[in-house]
Amino acid sequence: MAAKKKLQVFVSSTYLDLKTERQAAVEAILKAGHIPAGMELFAAGNESQFETIRRWIDESDAYMLILGGRYGSMEPKTSLSYIELEYDYAVSRGKPVFAVVITETALDQKIRTDGKVAIEDEHPKELKSFREKILSRISSFFNDSKDIKLAVHETLSDFMTRHEFTGWVSGSEVAESAALLQEISRLQQRNAELEGEVSVLRLAPGSKKTSTKWNDEDLLQILTLLREIVIETDVLDKSKPPSKYSVARILHGQRDSLITGITNRVGASAWETLLFYNVCPKLVVHDLAAVEKVSGVAWQRYRLTPKGTALLAYIDRTKIFKPKEKTTAADTEQPDRGTEKKK
Repeated sequence: MAAKKKLQVFVSSTYLDLKTERQAAVEAILKAGHIPAGMELFAAGNESQFETIRRWIDESDAYMLILGGRYGSMEPKTSLSYIELEYDYAVSRGKPVFAVVITETALDQKIRTDGKVAIEDEHPKELKSFREKILSRISSFFNDSKDIKLAVHETLSDFMTRHEFTGWVSGSEVAESAALLQEISRLQQRNAELEGEVSVLRLAPGSKKTSTKWNDEDLLQILTLLREIVIETDVLDKSKPPSKYSVARILHGQRDSLITGITNRVGASAWETLLFYNVCPKLVVHDLAAVEKVSGVAWQRYRLTPKGTALLAYIDRTKIFKPKEKTTAADTEQPDRGTEKKK
């Protein structure tokens, strides 16, 4: 008889406005026979704490996000909130992720009862963008704590049928399996070796690459969208106060690094951290970049896809960005569509 597994579920949310909702999630996880985990006892705001959070997420089987009306504390290097960094990290690690998002009706009621603590007044655009990202994946809405408990019960039951979890098992239920573990270890090592060989073959000169033709109209549409997405940061030019840059301008200016690959390895510079956690996920949405799992290491790498390099070629061909312009300058103007006559 198979041992009953207990899943460790990492619960993430802003803290002051969602204490009741977090408690409801924790109770539901415990009632389902699983183990809740979270960092609510830590005050957000430093890099070493986020490293601890990442280790907790790595050790958890699933990740749950509760999103209310606040975006939360901002991490200075990435210009993203800590809860969005946690969410993106869980996704990048391939963790089963689900979220419960407050309804507009429930948020209005919360504002009436709790006041300003329930609403985001500093980063509403970032909250809106994050909310849209969340709703594009497994998620549900909640009006009250009962909805959160129901979502936990239904989602974890579904995860148990669809995913193979390591989980936690009582020592008394574990059979002697040294030989099986050795075989699993051998197969994992061989799998890592094969993944490395495949990666080398894909990058080898003369290797066949998937060729897809993207017409100029499609590329222009994507470029226009990227020019409308603006990131405010002081990482690129150390300006005070922080300057604003479009994602399109950053893509153009940091092309060499994005082509060769941006990693989240320990000790990465501030601008690498900005590119990995803030810029690259926005490129992934349009299939311009993809994350690569590098065998034998704990870190990951983003690289431009063929579509991403095709967009760079389009930028060069149409000369949308003037060669003498600073590549870190803010860029909010609309691109020349190439069809209008210059006066």
